[in-house]
Amino acid sequence: MPDKDSARRRYRERVRRALDRADEEFRGLYAEAIAALHSLTPEDLAAITPDPGDLAAFEQLRAVVEEASRANTSQAELRRRIEALGDVALRIARALPPFAALLGIAAAPGPSE
Repeated sequence: MPDKDSARRRYRERVRRALDRADEEFRGLYAEAIAALHSLTPEDLAAITPDPGDLAAFEQLRAVVEEASRANTSQAELRRRIEALGDVALRIARALPPFAALLGIAAAPGPSE
């Protein structure tokens, strides 16, 4: 039967690996895009798309980009996934400079401009 120290070490290792995976998401290929999405305030988002119902599109966009970062998805595939989310997601992406650089789309004036 394993001793308590061995079980504790295995538990700590599992927690460390889980934390490393979470950190990798934010250090991944699309870290700047993720940071830009996380930095949007409700006021910034309202300036981009005033319909409160568009929050769902924002959340979907954020989830798609975070997953793409975690999975090292290609830029072409990420662009396809963002386009599939629809006009609102594209409007949000165009307002954030990291997306213009990553996806080759024309950047619209940002919420602070």
